[in-house]
Amino acid sequence: MIDFESLLFNIDINARRIPRPGSLLVAEPFLRERYFHHAVICLVDYEPRGSAMGIVLNSRTSYTLQDLLPAVKSGRPIPIYCGGPMSCDRLYFMHTLGDLIPNSRRVCDGLWIGGDFDTMLSIVNDGYLLDGHIRFFLGYSGWDADQLDGELLKSVWAVTDIPSIDELLSGEEDSYWHRIVRTMGAHYRGWLYHPRNPHSN
Repeated sequence: MIDFESLLFNIDINARRIPRPGSLLVAEPFLRERYFHHAVICLVDYEPRGSAMGIVLNSRTSYTLQDLLPAVKSGRPIPIYCGGPMSCDRLYFMHTLGDLIPNSRRVCDGLWIGGDFDTMLSIVNDGYLLDGHIRFFLGYSGWDADQLDGELLKSVWAVTDIPSIDELLSGEEDSYWHRIVRTMGAHYRGWLYHPRNPHSN
């Protein structure tokens, strides 16, 4: 007999998995905090028992890059995502282009953050395919010393590896979170059945 209660409500996360730059933090399904409901965060910096920084990958805003940067001449609207509640007046970008954008900072194999702004702007204006290669964010997510470690012990986040660099900067919102959870194995299968609004059941 299938134990549906355990399947749906078991959110016992293996908190012993140590995150590192490039790890994904996947929000547990009951987390209703405004910036982090069904969030998938890519860690940029992490020190055990220290501070941490990450970027929410899948929370799209109503802004486009053209709204923020008049120098952007592309005719296609380029979406902006909310990277988190910190420094929401600053624009960040993550990409898979490596040394094609000088002064980029490597996060992990195949993924970089930031770099030369004029080069990035030229790539955008020259009409290169951006989906899957460059994504733009307002703000970031930050944790003080020991804060993220405490949240991990409370099972706020599951830690997982990037399943595919090629798909990391594609997709958005709930469907993105579900796509990542499906790669995390049978232990997390019950997460997929939680409605976004618990009162809709």
